[in-house]
Amino acid sequence: MTSLPVLPLSPDAPGRRPALPPRHLADLDLAGRQALVAELGEPAFRAKQLSTHYFGRLVRDPAGMTDLPAASRDRLAESLMPRLLTPVRELACDGGATRKALWRLHDGSLVESVLMGYPDRVTVCISSQAGCGMACPFCATGQAGLTRNLSTAEIVDQAVYLAGAAASGAVTGSPPRLSHVVFMGMGEPLANYSRVVEAVRRLCAPAPEGLGLSQRHVTVSTVGLVPAMRRLAGEGLSVTLALSLHAPDDELRDELVPVNQRWKVAEVLDAAWDYASRTGRRVSVEYAMIRDVNDQPWRADLLGQLLAGRLAHVNLIPLNPTPGSRWDASPKPVEREFVRRLREAGVSTTVRDTRGREIDGACGQLAASETGSADGR
Repeated sequence: MTSLPVLPLSPDAPGRRPALPPRHLADLDLAGRQALVAELGEPAFRAKQLSTHYFGRLVRDPAGMTDLPAASRDRLAESLMPRLLTPVRELACDGGATRKALWRLHDGSLVESVLMGYPDRVTVCISSQAGCGMACPFCATGQAGLTRNLSTAEIVDQAVYLAGAAASGAVTGSPPRLSHVVFMGMGEPLANYSRVVEAVRRLCAPAPEGLGLSQRHVTVSTVGLVPAMRRLAGEGLSVTLALSLHAPDDELRDELVPVNQRWKVAEVLDAAWDYASRTGRRVSVEYAMIRDVNDQPWRADLLGQLLAGRLAHVNLIPLNPTPGSRWDASPKPVEREFVRRLREAGVSTTVRDTRGREIDGACGQLAASETGSADGR
């Protein structure tokens, strides 16, 4: 059995303090930006100009902000718009509807984001940590371990960059405006709690303070950090909570999601139902279908019993196996039977659209391949 992972320190806790990136305007609310601009001897309205470029026009390069005086531009850019993400690789597939980006951060850490276009929406999947400390054995990121938490701005900047890509028409057959953000990239979002919540607020604040997304179009995932789930329920947000369950029984979930050794299935689900009750939002239960591991009919029946009558929806995920892994996706007939049993129990169920297999689309695969190349493997 996999041992219980050590949860990462809170970003505000004493002790280990990885070097965080320089301050960026996305780390601050509009009032904070105005105060900083004033400290630099500039009129406060410069903060709104910068914010309008960044969040409203999706301009990340200060050289393009020609309405700012040239003499002020460099000083403002240095203090409020340092470069946070350097593209390493950008790949496209699915006829241009899916684009994956691998970024290098200021300290050399690697993170990934994915832009997915649909006929009616554009979704970005973003990372909240470099690596992950949850140690789920079927996840490439989990096997890589945790490097550090991302800053609020590093999280937001992924969405702004890819929103700009969508606005440029880079996503085939989709609207030009980013509409949905899912925190399902690298990392456990609720292990970087304060910065993730701030990032959500920045993404949803009206421009020029933020990107102007609907909270109902933002999804925050978790493997089941119960205290943080309960804290999130009290934030006054209306984001969707996605619970990565992957097994309905403690014996198997202890292995697949090692944090289950600390908070068992019943306790995790109780926190999920508390979130649903307090927010009125349906919980998305994520379930990776793994061949001969968690796809047995009796597990479908048990999951149906646990979720029947609850404000929940099951999102079955065909596993995107990592190279050399012993884990593989369930056969389609097995998947269909799992769906049938859940729906027969009255549980709303869908199968996630599989995207990006040919570009290392599963979380952590691109970073792992880049690290392997750098190491000569």
